Amino acid sequence: MKKGKHLSLLALTIVLVFFMVVRLVYATNNDKNGYNLTTWDAFGYYLYLPSIFIYEDVSQLEWVPQIDSTYQVTGGQLYQAMPLESGGYTNKYFSGVALMELPFFAIGHSIAKLSSYPADGFSKPYQYSLMWGIFLYTFIGLWVLRKVLLHYFSDVTTAYTLLFLGLTSNLVQYVSIDGAMSHAYIFPLYAMVLWQTIKWYQNFLWKDAFFIGLLIGLATLCRPTELIMLFIPLLWRHDTADSETKFQLLKRYKWQVILCGVGIGLALLPQLIYLKITTGHFIHNVGSKWYFFNPWFRVLVGPEKGWFLYTPVALFMIIGLFLLGKHPGKKSLLTFCILNIWIIIAWSDWRYGASYSTRALTQSYPVFALAMAAFWSRPFWQNKHLWIGVLLLGLTALNIYQLGIYNSGIIENFSPFLP
Repeated sequence: MKKGKHLSLLALTIVLVFFMVVRLVYATNNDKNGYNLTTWDAFGYYLYLPSIFIYEDVSQLEWVPQIDSTYQVTGGQLYQAMPLESGGYTNKYFSGVALMELPFFAIGHSIAKLSSYPADGFSKPYQYSLMWGIFLYTFIGLWVLRKVLLHYFSDVTTAYTLLFLGLTSNLVQYVSIDGAMSHAYIFPLYAMVLWQTIKWYQNFLWKDAFFIGLLIGLATLCRPTELIMLFIPLLWRHDTADSETKFQLLKRYKWQVILCGVGIGLALLPQLIYLKITTGHFIHNVGSKWYFFNPWFRVLVGPEKGWFLYTPVALFMIIGLFLLGKHPGKKSLLTFCILNIWIIIAWSDWRYGASYSTRALTQSYPVFALAMAAFWSRPFWQNKHLWIGVLLLGLTALNIYQLGIYNSGIIENFSPFLP
């Protein structure tokens, strides 16, 4: 451990401990199975693994009714899969999360086969293997994010950023409680894309360009809208080439840019193969709609899911976007964040189902973290550690209180002040 970086490491540890404590507090979420991560939307993401490796049935899904009667995974109807005119089903969710879950599914399956638990893909060994996998991915994401922040900001600023991100935002809900959704899996991909972007603009290595493509492709394989992650490396500024236009720079390294595109294509290949098998086509419309010219601003400020209302630390993130100064990622971060927010508030299902605050933004918090670090690095906050600590404790207490209300079942018109 390098001297001068211990505070951010302590902050990372505190955040991880907080996530684990919340997991213990909400130790059960299913009366029949005790702890069941793979329900509702999470079932859709996970569906590929038991379909392929246990039941060998990816299109008819004849095994689902029996599993649903045992574990209540679908939410009452199989909305996760789309019926086809030709018969059978195709999954409405992309396969990236399942690909990232695969190592932990394999561990759970091995434990189930060696124990008295059913090797059916949904018993406790699978659920707890997935849980530890989510914590591992979260640790990787926070560790890489810490490296990114330390590249531009002090250890103190990095520590504050990690603490506010982990303790006061809705990220904890989608790591510790609803961890099998897509958000906790995509979170480390954003952090790694940021780090690989920094490395590529420093050295312009082929391997970094290819890895950026694979990461963006994998994130898109988890949620197709994450393809806008491409704007991060595309608009980043090279520190030592201010006189060279972005077009000239990309032209000079055009073969690496093409290699990045190849990485994206390779990562998307499993989904294309799956769609070809189930539908007969490489492309299939699953019915999602966006209203880009009439977005739902209540996603940000409304009483049901409002991001600024239930995750007030988001205000620091937004303010920080305009305090980046000469940061090489200024244009990149600002463009990405505006597009990302606009896409999310324009989706037809603006409620995003059962969700605490605006859950669709949580996976991109590593990007917003850079903006929040710019906020905490302002001279105004220098030597105001007591006030920052009071603010941190207050927002953490509010977050814990709201988590309790949300997970008690009060979703519609949820207010942090009236249970």
